[in-house]
Amino acid sequence: METRRLGRLGHQSSVLIFGAASLGGVDQDRADASIQEALDAGINHFDVAADYGDAELRLGPRMPEIRDRIFLATKTGRRTSEEAWSEINRSLERLQTDHIDLIQMHAVCDLENLDLVTGKGGSLEAAIRAKEEGLVTAIGITGHTAQAPAVHLEGLRRFDFDSVLTPLNYHLSTDPQYAADYAALVDAVRASDAALMTIKMIARRGWRDGEEKTYDTWYRPFDEQRYVTAATAWLLNGHPEIVGLATAGETRLLQQMIVAERERAELSPEDAASILHEVQDYASPFIDMPI
Repeated sequence: METRRLGRLGHQSSVLIFGAASLGGVDQDRADASIQEALDAGINHFDVAADYGDAELRLGPRMPEIRDRIFLATKTGRRTSEEAWSEINRSLERLQTDHIDLIQMHAVCDLENLDLVTGKGGSLEAAIRAKEEGLVTAIGITGHTAQAPAVHLEGLRRFDFDSVLTPLNYHLSTDPQYAADYAALVDAVRASDAALMTIKMIARRGWRDGEEKTYDTWYRPFDEQRYVTAATAWLLNGHPEIVGLATAGETRLLQQMIVAERERAELSPEDAASILHEVQDYASPFIDMPI
């Protein structure tokens, strides 16, 4: 699998980042199988969060075996320094490790939450303390709304985050305001040599009222290989600024994304966009998203 430099952190991360949200509601056997599937495919960057149900607990038992083989990122969704400090230490215990490569400020989707994180007594203070004490190596920021790129740009103005995890897919890129906000964020990331990662690459649309939710994702994902491959090719082949994309929060979709990464060389970004343009119900996942 292709690897790309994780900004100034220097790690050569696989372009597929294992989205461990997929482990939040599964048993240990299913989690172990999915982790092994990722490792066998060459994925060496794992992304989890304290808020992902039991995901950290599912990853923990594998850490003694794989810790030196992976880049490990987690997130804290708490907003005060005291709460975040407790959660970071809890994550270390649950993950059965003495250090985390990247702690991320989770779900910073609007300026109100950015103010809480970066203000006096905010969770960023706990992350900085954890870095100073050697518990974490780097500090990042994440978010998942249509406003995320603009909020993350403001976040970089306030603090020199090592990484940014923000949404991007073909449909979002067709919105002029979103595209402009994303372009401004890319400029700032390049200027600081931070790492830019993305989420929601295979989001097709939100679930409709009354629709059976056939996957664990909060949005309706692409599950046809043709579209998964096109979405992957459009993003990775056309956006060299992106280090990698997080795989979907559903273990059953991991293999399709691995296949897509392998097959994407056959598609130009333009051809991939043409395929995705065929999808009649392609829409932003952030419309009527769950709270």
